[in-house]
Amino acid sequence: MASSQQFPRSRRPEPVLITEAEISPAEQHAARKRRYAITMVIRAVFVILAATFYQVVWLMLIFAFLGTVLPWIAVLMANDRPPKKKKDMRGYTPRPDRQLESPAAAKVRVIDV
Repeated sequence: MASSQQFPRSRRPEPVLITEAEISPAEQHAARKRRYAITMVIRAVFVILAATFYQVVWLMLIFAFLGTVLPWIAVLMANDRPPKKKKDMRGYTPRPDRQLESPAAAKVRVIDV
């Protein structure tokens, strides 16, 4: 009997992410569409509130202004992608006994006999 059949492994609903890969473009697009839709719903609420408070001029102007500006903000947010992650480059650092000397350091080390 094979060892995988003797001890069944526990199944997880989602695999464990072991890389630092970004989310897929399809998931990014879905998140941007969701954010745009939410912003436009909020804009519709502001336009309805502006129409509701037409007798209170200052409040109507505030809601009308927000209802006018929010589509521009929604488009900017929908077209923006998540920021790229900063990656630290881990360069190779040799052991001190394995480092090569620079030519300038070799000339300075002239030994007088």
